[in-house]
Amino acid sequence: MLYGREREQRELGRLLAETASGRGGAMLVLGEPGGGKSALLRWAGSGQELRVLGCTGVESEAELPFAALQSLLSGAMEQLPGIPGPQAEALRAALGLAAPGGDNRFLVGLATVSLLAELSADGPVLCLVDDAQWLDRPSAEALAFAARRLAAEKVFLLFAAREGTSLPGVPELTLKRLDPVAARALLAEHAPGLPAHVRDRVLAEADGNPLALLELPRTEDGAPGPLPHRLQDAYQRRIAKLPAPARTALLVAAAEESGALTATLRAMAGLGLEADALAAAESEGLIAVDEQTVAFRHPLIRTAAYRGAPFTDRLAAHAALADALAGDPDRAAWHRAAAVTGPDEQVAADLEAAALRARRRSGHATAVAALERAARLTAGEQERARRLALAAEVAVDAGLPDRARHLAGQALRLTEDPRVLAHVAVVRARVESEHGSLRTVHEVLVTAARQVAPLDADTAASMLADASRASWSAGEPQRVAQAHRILAELPPDAVRNKLVASIGGALQLYSDDATEAADGVALLREHIAQGRNGPPGLRLNVASQALLTGDYDDTRDIMAGLAEESRTSGAIGWLPMVLCTLATAEINLGRHRDAVQSASEALRIAEDIGQPSRVAHAEALLAYVAAIRGDEPGTRPAERSLRRFPAHANALVAAWCEWALALLDLGRGRYEAALDRLETATRGPIRHVGLGVHFAADQVEAAVRLGLPERAAEPLARLEQWAAAARLPWEDGLVLRCRALATGDGALYARALELQGEARPFERARTELLYGEWLRRERHKAEARTHLREALERFERLGAVPWAEHARAELRAAGESSTPAAADALAQLTPQELQVVRLAATGATNKEIAARLFLSPKTVGHHLYRAFPKLGVSTRTELARLSLE
Repeated sequence: MLYGREREQRELGRLLAETASGRGGAMLVLGEPGGGKSALLRWAGSGQELRVLGCTGVESEAELPFAALQSLLSGAMEQLPGIPGPQAEALRAALGLAAPGGDNRFLVGLATVSLLAELSADGPVLCLVDDAQWLDRPSAEALAFAARRLAAEKVFLLFAAREGTSLPGVPELTLKRLDPVAARALLAEHAPGLPAHVRDRVLAEADGNPLALLELPRTEDGAPGPLPHRLQDAYQRRIAKLPAPARTALLVAAAEESGALTATLRAMAGLGLEADALAAAESEGLIAVDEQTVAFRHPLIRTAAYRGAPFTDRLAAHAALADALAGDPDRAAWHRAAAVTGPDEQVAADLEAAALRARRRSGHATAVAALERAARLTAGEQERARRLALAAEVAVDAGLPDRARHLAGQALRLTEDPRVLAHVAVVRARVESEHGSLRTVHEVLVTAARQVAPLDADTAASMLADASRASWSAGEPQRVAQAHRILAELPPDAVRNKLVASIGGALQLYSDDATEAADGVALLREHIAQGRNGPPGLRLNVASQALLTGDYDDTRDIMAGLAEESRTSGAIGWLPMVLCTLATAEINLGRHRDAVQSASEALRIAEDIGQPSRVAHAEALLAYVAAIRGDEPGTRPAERSLRRFPAHANALVAAWCEWALALLDLGRGRYEAALDRLETATRGPIRHVGLGVHFAADQVEAAVRLGLPERAAEPLARLEQWAAAARLPWEDGLVLRCRALATGDGALYARALELQGEARPFERARTELLYGEWLRRERHKAEARTHLREALERFERLGAVPWAEHARAELRAAGESSTPAAADALAQLTPQELQVVRLAATGATNKEIAARLFLSPKTVGHHLYRAFPKLGVSTRTELARLSLE
């Protein structure tokens, strides 16, 4: 029976009832040590209708990757064949059941969701995770990921942890101390014979802490101090009364993190102890022993047994455990490290090997801890610097940028070896590219590349290529040129020659000489043609170059293929970048619905795996489409992203943000605000990221509509120069539209429409609108209506509400009334609902869709359930007859 927890029991009871009906979730129960968290979890798991899985975090086990997850899922592994192959492979590798693959942290979390969902097909599942503050980080990440994705499953994850613990996205329930009535009732049940004065003392000192109410009656009047410390001291006094062999046996059990009885007994034997040495501790109620495990009654008892033992005894216990675990090199390495007091190269090497194994299993945070410890055990400064640099690299993989910076800084202070410095520079650049400044990325990489070039030209070339890409996104062509010059000075080979030519071609785009700029475009297009079937990194590079040259169909084709490969292989880390590049092409091709779908998925994955610059990039792209649609709230993330990534830090992201906000103003008729924003943006680094050219048409229109044609001259000249180099018909059509605006020569609009064709539907519709406006003003109303009607239809298809309203108003002025088009059924779908519906229309099953989109099958089912009535269908077969573009 629980005392004083009626409110918490009602809340958990309600949530578990919802889980049984198919609405799962998660909860984190917080409280002080001894506050009754474990008791509440045991109560929750006592329901007969639930299948219960459980695990407990152990402080000394926090360095073992996926230890807690393995314990939790051990009773569900029979369901593994039922989940998608890449997920199953990632989970097997993480749990040490198969050879490790690549970085599959995201897939491990997704596999956890899928496995629990499969298990829940036979009935609701409750996962109890106690002492979550001591979970190994890889397990904590996987379980927190799963906890955020259980809304459509009959699965509930219930965590318990000490105050101060947090799991992102998981609701919290804080346990308060028992009120006086409940405290008195609990004490009366467990210590009914206490004299009144002792009872009153215990009640006063316990102050509503349940564990204290149970333990303080066993103690003498204690010293003042925090209650957890007093309880630990009380346990230590009880342990001190045990026979010496029992104390040592209890120490070994406390140091053995997994609770495995076999390993504990083997280590005890190595210390000359008999197997029954644990019996006295068990009789005292400190531990429970069964055929396989040794379990401490409370974590404070484990802490008391370990910290209360003499230091030399702890060293001996770890050494004995290292010998006992010889068949488990990872655990043995950690115990061996705990058994030494100074530098030891063999132990350091063993820890480094354990770190590399953990990394291959996606246990990056564990690998960082192992490498840090290995570095502390390394005598030589050069070797210690190398291990610190490696730890910093893995810390980036683990999503620990601050720790990576700290470790990289430690390594820098220890060495002048160019190879190690290059390694550290790459780490620092990775951190800065996501969390800092692209300018810093360039400086760090170029400095280290110069140092390492005489020893390793390949590494230097790779670093210089990365530096040039960073500076390009930062809008700093002079820094791109610097990296290009250094790269060109390296000894030539086939790969480096292509890099030199590619970067050189991109630099030519900045030339004021139209012929030179055109040569640069031609060179890049040649590079695109050669690289579009190359390895993933090269394809991503040439797809980005195709954006620069305006060849958006090439970008879309390359990125769609690379996205599919990334899904199939589980290369999740690539997807946000790939999907943002794909969304950019789709925006420029007028495929706004597809762009929202791609950018929304990029945003969701980037948030999950910790890529803040990709989050900002995806939000900026979504804000741009929102601006076209006149969705002012939808553009607000652009304002937030500008604060996080201003132009001097990441000009590419800032450019999309500025463009989105300016386009919203332009569509709403706020021409002065739009023009001021775009002029300010193009005076800085944004001018040099490519998008500055595309701003030009909007600047021209805003200036002319304000009656300030003189402010249209510079952006028009910029656009003309670029169009002469790009040699694209739609770009030439855009130039003619802007000339027509600036000069009032309406005849240019007709030629503009011929050149624009259907390449960019939004821009085509804007030309139709401007031409219709001009014709109406020139009193050619019948012809004006033709173009205004065409503009209206195109804007309505694109969902460009303010632009459609403008076209409708012009059409009325030309003598024709129109009513708003019927609501577009597809526009009612969320981006993920549309993605699911499109895949379902191809005949894909829920499981196949789930595997492709990194969802659970039930979540897919819920998306279809919500989408069907919006589309006016009731079966999957009807989807194939719909137009879903």
